[in-house]
Amino acid sequence: MRLYIGGHEAVSAHDFVELALGTPVELWLGVEGESAAERTARLDAARDILADNPNLPDEVSRIAAEAIEAFAPELFNVVPLTRPADRRPRNAQGAAA
Repeated sequence: MRLYIGGHEAVSAHDFVELALGTPVELWLGVEGESAAERTARLDAARDILADNPNLPDEVSRIAAEAIEAFAPELFNVVPLTRPADRRPRNAQGAAA
């Protein structure tokens, strides 16, 4: 199965995320060994992108949910947990008078 986003083929999970975000993943996650100045510049750029695209976090969440639903639908099969039975002995006499 081939996956295309905006006319570009995503050949790996990294490509998929980068194409879906429209920015390099490293912008959001950083890179190992980056200096304090590089980190500051990266975070400033990320803030500018978020300021220009306030719906980006919602879009990313939607894309991630769609990808999970397409490739791992069992992750959305949520089963409510039952409460364990109350195992405390009950006072047969009722409330104290």
